[in-house]
Amino acid sequence: QMDLNIWKDMVNGTSVEEFILLGFPGTWQSRVSLVVVFALMYTLTVISNASIIALVWRSSNLHTPMYFFLCNLSFLEIWYTTGVVPKAIGVMLGTSQTISFSVCLLQLFFLLSLGSTECFLLSVMAYDRYLAICYPLRYSSLMNSVLSVWLALGSWLGGFLAISLLAFLTSRLTFCGPDVINHFLCDIDSCLALSCSDTWPVELATFFVSIIVVVASCVVTLVSYMYIISSILKLQSVHSRKKAFSTCSAHLSVVTIWYGSTMFLYVKPSAQNSLDLNKIVNTFNTVVTPLLNPFIYTLRNKEVKLALGQAFQK
Repeated sequence: QMDLNIWKDMVNGTSVEEFILLGFPGTWQSRVSLVVVFALMYTLTVISNASIIALVWRSSNLHTPMYFFLCNLSFLEIWYTTGVVPKAIGVMLGTSQTISFSVCLLQLFFLLSLGSTECFLLSVMAYDRYLAICYPLRYSSLMNSVLSVWLALGSWLGGFLAISLLAFLTSRLTFCGPDVINHFLCDIDSCLALSCSDTWPVELATFFVSIIVVVASCVVTLVSYMYIISSILKLQSVHSRKKAFSTCSAHLSVVTIWYGSTMFLYVKPSAQNSLDLNKIVNTFNTVVTPLLNPFIYTLRNKEVKLALGQAFQK
């Protein structure tokens, strides 16, 4: 019956122009509790990431390529979580559950582009650590300020350009009903599940973009760390090994968390059937991870802790 109604809507030229976001099911009290948690985590995310940017800006000893890339990552995380949490809070409170197709497409493009940029940035940071550990005497000449700027700029441009085709194909989809998205944001799987037109081009584009962005950047990161670990193991002093590993342990932790959840969400040949599970992983990816990253870099990095202590003394 639903397929017949959708077919009739297509024949009559009727299309859905806005969607209803369900958010998280539950009682009013449980949703208010989630709103408080989301709001608190969002506030801490913005403050912590902005603090890292300010700290690097003010501390001359942190004016290195590694912390330049970290500032880019912190700036990205602020916008990444901003593109999700305010709308999610409105959905859970019931004050802003509808979203137009154009805004939905804009959110999808914005989040996927920032996610792709983060993949590229993490691979660039891995390459930076590879040069620092494997070529310590030539590091300053190999990774100079000009190359750092070009690598960061390339990560941002590459992230947004990689999603442009996917966003264009998604904008060509037809939606005849139903208009309910079982999520607190617009993601590619929800759009594919609701579309009444042929979604195969979008699914194919999603798969190949995922391979290019996620898998390719992950391979660069893995290869960099293979060389890093090999170089560390060749060091004869235990103290030297610990010191070398401490320079990349924070980045390795962030990489593990990010790629684990991202590959689950996007590297697959077709849309996931379990949208509820996608919702949980998306919550971790867009709300929890941006909060964890600055604390990981702060707690596991002696230079940042030292600069932070000096800033508090001033």
